[in-house]
Amino acid sequence: MANFTAKAIKESFLKLLNEKPLSKISVKDIVEDCGINRNSFYYHYQDIPTLLEEIITDDAQRIIEEYPSIDSLEKCIEATASYALKNKSAVLHIYNSVSRDAYESYLMKVSDHVVRLYLNTVFKDVTVSDADRETTVRTVRGLIFGLITDWMMHSMDEDIPKSWNRSCELLNGLAQTVIERSDRK
Repeated sequence: MANFTAKAIKESFLKLLNEKPLSKISVKDIVEDCGINRNSFYYHYQDIPTLLEEIITDDAQRIIEEYPSIDSLEKCIEATASYALKNKSAVLHIYNSVSRDAYESYLMKVSDHVVRLYLNTVFKDVTVSDADRETTVRTVRGLIFGLITDWMMHSMDEDIPKSWNRSCELLNGLAQTVIERSDRK
């Protein structure tokens, strides 16, 4: 029953978040939407920021589990942006709220994960120094994070998959260049 109630709370909150800004959502709105009392909400969550953080953390974990390997920059971006693409209004409401840092932390965690998967695939049969590997992770992670946050700052209105694909075309061969220039162990 407890998991069912927590799930109902999350679903109601996300529904409301897709309809209105985070600052306009109250615990009263959530409990009325999902048909529970306030005590049930507070049994599961301390407050709305705690609820939001759990939703963000759960989604990051889901993406990490959903992508056991990644073999292209396009898939890195697709995996990182998947939640935003499916929940544009909710993400914009979070991004344009005082909880932006929670979403950016989530985005960085997912970006880091998918870039590491991608580089582990690309560097699978090649020895690259730990320092060069970490430099490459930071560079590509920053690129993906930057592309997605730039898209969010512009209200997610651009045809981003097309733009991302072009970015990936321009960066094609980056991993091979890193391998060629890397200090080998």
